[in-house]
This record gives sequence, structure tokens and C-alpha cells, in this order.
Amino acid sequence: MKLIYILLLFLFFTETKAQESTASRQVSSFTVEAPQLKTNRKIWLYLPKNYETSTKKYPVIYMHDAQNLFDAKTSFAGEWNVDEKLDSLKAQVIVVGIENGGEKRLEELTPYKNEKYGGGNADKYLDFIVNNLKPEIDKKYRTKSNAKNTTIMGSSLGGLVSFYAVIKYPEVFGKAGVFSPAFWINRKDINDYMSNSKKLKAKIYFLCGDSEGDDDSMVTDLNHMETLLNTNRCYCLHLNKKVIVKGGHHNEKLWRDGFTNAFLWLGYK
Repeated sequence: MKLIYILLLFLFFTETKAQESTASRQVSSFTVEAPQLKTNRKIWLYLPKNYETSTKKYPVIYMHDAQNLFDAKTSFAGEWNVDEKLDSLKAQVIVVGIENGGEKRLEELTPYKNEKYGGGNADKYLDFIVNNLKPEIDKKYRTKSNAKNTTIMGSSLGGLVSFYAVIKYPEVFGKAGVFSPAFWINRKDINDYMSNSKKLKAKIYFLCGDSEGDDDSMVTDLNHMETLLNTNRCYCLHLNKKVIVKGGHHNEKLWRDGFTNAFLWLGYK
């Protein structure tokens, strides 16, 4: 089921739904060069309502699959309603949504090549975020640019690459929202990378459903990763939280419903 969902994304993102945009006034977009990916990439930006009248700096959340975050018109199977949820919370945060590469999504969001499905270019994708996009955001907007105030978040392959990012770039990302992570596609490699990593200080919120596929591999993989994390650092520090939703499926509804709790647990207001 997870694989079918990923493959359907390839087909969907070559088309646009004929409906009205649901993105709020707090959301804008721009295009930035991504030389590592040999393309330009559309970026969606959420600014808090008081941004223009304030002089203060804001923490930043970087999120993958921007097509699904703010607008039903561009979403695959319903948006996350990130803008509406943050507006209702009067959230003091900037969200940077990075559009996926359509048919290159699997390639860009997987750290390692899968023998059957390919991929393995996440290092280039993250290099773009860390060395091109983030400096541009920090330059143009009033951000708290340190790791403590920088989160990376995503679902499925976006969950996988978000988890990989906090291991690879602990000096950049201090928090992560890891929803329904596709650990299965790089299972051995990502487990080994976690096991051999330096002690992690990042705060991590895990979310998945117990009905995400034909078996319980999602829950099993997440439980195993939690064990590796608790071996890497003492669970007594309460730096990671795991939520398994009874009856939860691998879809936008699960992630939309879980976003606010993850946002609040990660320390945002």
C-alpha cells in the first residue's frame, strides 16, 4: 500500500486539479535555483500574521512535498491545512515548503539506492536545502537561524529524509517531525547509519498509523528505530516522542490530524 501511494504521487504531480486555491493570505511562493538537482524548485512560504508589523525573529520549519501542505488545488489527496492550523494557533513561526520533484520524488528523498526502486540522491537534495535555500531564507526573512530553532518535517519518503537530515546535519536541524517514515525502502542502510552516528541531540516527533499497509512493518520499523535512538541517547531525556494512531492509514488525513500535536510537542507556540 505504501509503495502504491508513492507511485501514484509520480502520476499526480504531472497534473493540476481544476478547483479554487485554498491557500491563505499568509502563504506566498517563489522559485529558487537548485544547482545540486539541476533544476529550479518552487518554494511555498508561510509567514505569521503579525510578521509585517513585527520586528522580532522567528523559528523556521522546513517541510517537504509543499504541494500537499497549504492548498487543496495542488494536493495529492487533500492538503494538510498547515496555514489554517497555524493561523488558528496564532503561531509564531515561518514555514518553508519545498515542492517535490514529481517523478523524481523517490530519487530525491531517499538517502540510499534501493536495489528494486532506485533512488539515493537525498544528499544532493539536502545539500540544496542547507547550502542554498536556508541561507536565502535567513538572508531575506527575520529568522532564528540556529539549530535549536530549525525543524525539518515530512511524511513517508519525506519522513525518511527528515530523519536522515537530523543525523547528517545536527548543526543545522535541531528538531524533526517524522511522519510515517518510509524506512522500509532503505531499512538496513538507515538503521546502520543511526547505529553508527554520534549521539543525537535533536528533538524528534514520530507518528504513524497501525493500518498503513498489509502488514505491521511501519510500526515494527518505527519501534526498532526508537530502540536504536534510545541506545544512542538516554530515553530519560525525553527527546523523542512516538505516536501510533489506531486505525491510521498512510495518507494526508493522518498527517493533517497529527500536525498540530507534533508542532506543539516540538516546542512551538
